[in-house]
Amino acid sequence: MMPKISDTERAALNAGTVGFDRNIFSGDPKLKDLLKYKVKLNDEEKSFLNKEVRQLCETLDDYKITEDRDMPEDVWEICKKQGFFGMIIPKKYGGKGFSAHAHSQVVQILSTRSGSAAATVSVPNSLGPGELLLRYGTEDQKNYYLPKLAKGDLIPCFGLTSPHSGSDAASMSEAYGEVVEKDGKLGIVASFNKRYITLAPVAGVVGLAFNLRDPKGLLKGVGHEGITIALLERDHPGLVMGKRHDPLVAAFMNGTVQGRDVFIPMDKLIGGQARCGFGWNMLMDCLAEGRSISLPASAVGATQLAVNALGAYARIRKQFRVPIAEMGGVQEALSRIASEAFIVTSAQHLINAMLGEHEQPAVLSAVMKYETTSRARKVVNDAMDVMGGAGICRGPNNIIGNGYMSLPIAITVEGANILTRSLMIFGQGVTRSHPNLLKIIKTLEAGNEVKEFQTEVLGFFSHLFSNTYRSITRSIFRPRSKSNLSAYYEGQLSRLAANFAVTTDIALVLGGKLKLEEMLSGRFADAFSTLYLGYATLWFYEQNKSIEGIDKVFELAMESLLAESQVALDKLSTNFPIKPLGYLMNLLVFPIGKPYEGPSDALRQQAAQVISNPSGFRNLLSNGIFISDNPNDRVRMLNEILPKAVAMDKIIYKAKKEKRELNQSELKQLEEINKIVNELIQVDVFDKLGVEKGESDSYIRPALRNTRFANLNIPAPALV
Repeated sequence: MMPKISDTERAALNAGTVGFDRNIFSGDPKLKDLLKYKVKLNDEEKSFLNKEVRQLCETLDDYKITEDRDMPEDVWEICKKQGFFGMIIPKKYGGKGFSAHAHSQVVQILSTRSGSAAATVSVPNSLGPGELLLRYGTEDQKNYYLPKLAKGDLIPCFGLTSPHSGSDAASMSEAYGEVVEKDGKLGIVASFNKRYITLAPVAGVVGLAFNLRDPKGLLKGVGHEGITIALLERDHPGLVMGKRHDPLVAAFMNGTVQGRDVFIPMDKLIGGQARCGFGWNMLMDCLAEGRSISLPASAVGATQLAVNALGAYARIRKQFRVPIAEMGGVQEALSRIASEAFIVTSAQHLINAMLGEHEQPAVLSAVMKYETTSRARKVVNDAMDVMGGAGICRGPNNIIGNGYMSLPIAITVEGANILTRSLMIFGQGVTRSHPNLLKIIKTLEAGNEVKEFQTEVLGFFSHLFSNTYRSITRSIFRPRSKSNLSAYYEGQLSRLAANFAVTTDIALVLGGKLKLEEMLSGRFADAFSTLYLGYATLWFYEQNKSIEGIDKVFELAMESLLAESQVALDKLSTNFPIKPLGYLMNLLVFPIGKPYEGPSDALRQQAAQVISNPSGFRNLLSNGIFISDNPNDRVRMLNEILPKAVAMDKIIYKAKKEKRELNQSELKQLEEINKIVNELIQVDVFDKLGVEKGESDSYIRPALRNTRFANLNIPAPALV
C-alpha cells in the first residue's frame, strides 16, 4: 500500500532540512512563521558588489563573448584574481566566505550583463568540488585543493551526467569502478563517459561520480559499494577532457569527461576510503542548497532586467503617435513581466534568508529551480514580444536576445523542469514534509512497531479531520475586504493551504500508486509551489510596503497566484483516478464555488504604468541589475531618457490641452529627446556576417553571382 523507498530516494529524503514546507503540508502556515527571516549583506559583500562586480561587468562584452564562444583572457584573470571563483570558500583557505545572499546577488548582477559569465562564475560556487570538499573532504584535501580553487589556480567542474544517465543520474550506467589492489596499493579502476559538463574544457580538476563495486571485498568494512566521488586533476593518467559542446548561443565552456580503466588511488576520493558509497548522499546534501542559488539568481536577473529595460523601452517607443506602453496588448505583457519579476524576486530573497539561517530547504530548492526558471522564460518571451524587431536582430545593442535564446539551458540543467515538477517537488515534499507519512512508512518497514504505527495512523486521521474542517470553514469565511492587503491575501493563502493539505491527505489513499501518477503529482507541485511563492511575495511586500507603486504590482501578483493555485486544485479533483474521492475533494475545496478569477484588466494597466514610468517599484527591482557608467550603454541610456521622455509627454499633452505651440525651450528639449530615442530604437547592421567575415571586399554573395548585380556597388545612404 505504501510506496517503497529506494536507497537513492532515501538519500534525497534525508538531504537538507525541512522548514516552511512542513508548515504548508500541515495546512496551517502563517506569515508570522516567516518574519524571523531577513536578508542582509555585510560591508565586505556590499563593497564587492559595488566595486569588483561592477568592474567585471564593465569589462564584459556579451556579444563578442558569444561570437568568440569564450571569454577573453583578461576576464578569466579578473575572475581568478579577484575571487569570483572562491565566493563560498572560507577565508582561512583564501576564499571570500560570502553569504548565500551575496553569492546570489553577484551571479544575478553578472547575468544581466552576460549570461555566459554568470554561468562560468556559478559552477565553482555551486554544486561541485568546492562545496563537496568543505563538507566531506579530509583535512589534507581541504588544505591542498581549497586555496587553489579560491585563487583560480584550479578551475573546477563536476562530472555527473552521462548519455544514458540524464534525469536518472543515479543509474550511473556509464560510470563505474571496481576496487582493486595495484602494486600493493588499494585503489579503483574506473571507466566513465560524461557529457554536458560545464567548465570541463578548461577545468583543472573534476569531481567525478561513479558507481563503485567491490566484488573481492577489499574495502573490508571501510566504506561500501555504491556511488562514489573522486577528485582528479586534468593531468591524471587516462583522464580525457577538452572537447566542447555548443549549448545554443551560450559561450560558457561545456563538454565531455571521459576515461577507460583509469586507476584512482583511494586518497583521490573525496573524504577518502571511508566515503566510498556515500556519494549520492553527498550530492543530495549539496544540491539541497546549491540549487536554490545560482540558477534562480540568473532567472531573477532576467526578469528584473526586463522590468527595467523593457518598461523604459515601451514608454519611449511610439507607434501611431502614442507610447506602446499605452497599448492594451503591450500592457498585458508588461503587467506579466512586473508580476512575475515581483514573485521570483520575493521567492529568491526568502530562500536566501533561509539559507542565511543555516537551513538547507531541499524541497523548496526544487521549487525555486523550477518556478524561477519557468517564470523567467515567460517574462523573456513577453519581453521579446514587446521589443519586436529590436529583439530578434542580434548585435551589441540587443539587450534581451541572448537571454531569450539561452533560457532553455536553465530550464534543462540541475534537474530538468519536467522531472522536477512531475516527480520531485511533491514526491519528495509529501514524504518528507507531511506530519505523519514518513513515520508511517518507517514503522511499516520496521515491521514490528505496531504501537508506533497505530499512533501515526491516528495522527494522520486527526490531521485529515482538522484540515477538512479548516478547508470548509476557511473557504466559506475567508476575508472579503481589501482594506488591508496583507490581511486579505494571508486569509486567501490560509484557505488554499488548508485546501491543499486536505487534498494531499485524501490522495494518500493511492499509496504506492501515487508515485506513478506523474500528472497528478505535477498538479500537486503547482498547488504547493504557488503557496510558497504566495507567502514569499507576502513576506517581501511586508518589508517593502512603503515603496511607491508596490501595492498594485503586489495585488496583481497575488491575484495571479491565487488563480494558478485554484486551477491546480480544480484539476486535481477532476482528474483524480478514484472519481468518488475526486468529487469529495471538489466539495471540500470549493464548497461555495471557485472565487479566484485572476487579475482584472484595470489592475494589469495600473501595473504596466508602474514599470513604464519612474517609480519606487521600478527602482526596487532595478537594484539587482547592472547599469553601466558608459553613457553610450543601452540600458543606461534607457534609464536616463525615461524621466525626460515622460516629462516631455506631459508638456506636450498640456500644450495640446491649452491649444498652444511648444515654446523654443520645449522644442529644444523635444529635439534632444527624439535624437536619443531615435538612437535607442535602431538595431545593429553589419557589412559582413558568417562566412563573409573571412572574405575580401571583392566577395560576392552566392545568390548575386552570375547576375547583372554581381559587381554593383551601392553607396550607403545618409541616415534620415
